[in-house]
Amino acid sequence: MKCRHCGSPLNLVLVDLGSAPPSNAYLSPEMLTAPETWYPLRVLVCKTCWLVQTEDHAGREELFADDYAYFSSTSASWLSHSKSYVERMTGRFGLGPESMVVEVAANDGYLLQYVMAAGIPCYGIEPTASTAAAAREKGIEIEESFFGVELALELVAEGRQADLTVANNVLAHVPDINDFVSGFAALLKPDGVATFEFPHLLKLVAENQFDTIYHEHYSYLSLTSVARIFAANGLGVFDVEELPTHGGSLRVFAQKAETGRRERTERLAEMLNTEAKAGVENAEFYSGFQARAENVKNDFLAFLIDARRKGLKVGAYGAAAKGNTLMNFAGIRPDLIPYVVDRAAAKQGKFMPGSRIPIVAETHMEADRPDLIIILPWNIKEEVMKQLSGASGRGARFVTAVPELAVSS
Repeated sequence: MKCRHCGSPLNLVLVDLGSAPPSNAYLSPEMLTAPETWYPLRVLVCKTCWLVQTEDHAGREELFADDYAYFSSTSASWLSHSKSYVERMTGRFGLGPESMVVEVAANDGYLLQYVMAAGIPCYGIEPTASTAAAAREKGIEIEESFFGVELALELVAEGRQADLTVANNVLAHVPDINDFVSGFAALLKPDGVATFEFPHLLKLVAENQFDTIYHEHYSYLSLTSVARIFAANGLGVFDVEELPTHGGSLRVFAQKAETGRRERTERLAEMLNTEAKAGVENAEFYSGFQARAENVKNDFLAFLIDARRKGLKVGAYGAAAKGNTLMNFAGIRPDLIPYVVDRAAAKQGKFMPGSRIPIVAETHMEADRPDLIIILPWNIKEEVMKQLSGASGRGARFVTAVPELAVSS
């Protein structure tokens, strides 16, 4: 395989997690009698441009199908994060009734609802029919399509250029990263700003966040690689912020390379320097990750087997993609975790891909009263523990497996 940005041959392996079905390919009851398609889940590092990336096996149309089941609005903390973003960007860039905000991967309108409420014209671009429909129900205009240069030029021809584009947790989800980034350079007004949020590779490696690896994430991004990719595709990075979301993310600010006039900030230079010191452009930085992932898998499996032998009741919370990566890497099945609770109605009544663990409503856990609650989306652990405070009040313990096994007292 060759690098999806620069075309160099790839031969440095970050991690091999075996094989798994796509992490958002949840199963209906009728699908349980049919085979699933599993793909290798191996991550490679380009030693030319240092883009970290999965092998190409599944196309975007298969991974982001019409019944895509991830709805951003189910997380209260993510809604709060999004509302704060809109308030800050409105103030920083002077957005108002004459502006245009465009979100790529608008999902269910979780963010644009706040843009609309502020009286700022906006529209979203979202390829999955399920979430696009949810956004339209909020009154948000949606272009139901994948984004790239071709769509961007069509929108520009219609006079729909953007003062601000938003792309949260989508830069990693695109197979053709060059076409995707070039689309923003085309869509922005001459003085427009593009912001991108994505999990930070530095955190992923340093904190053993291997469960954020799945087929829908084609790329794993450092500021160093992003700045290089942007520069090759008509954008210039001028600022960066560190965020606590998704276990540690970056928010990158970019502008058109030809017409943008904003000065590069000191914190941009500082972050690039931090990554350089960590060694993101050195093969040694990526060594040892496989062994650390396997240690987590082994510890988690041993814990669950011990709980079963002791007769403890176990339930899990959060049918998120990262949970599917962990389940399938560890070979966990319903004998060890009999169900997973999720607040998203679109997932309830379905089954986790690969492990085929049933997904249920929170009322199921309330009736079951498990001794141990496995929080699969560890990045929102505090939110989940607060939400399930009644369970801890009766003695249930909360468990997370990543970055290492942790059990609440």
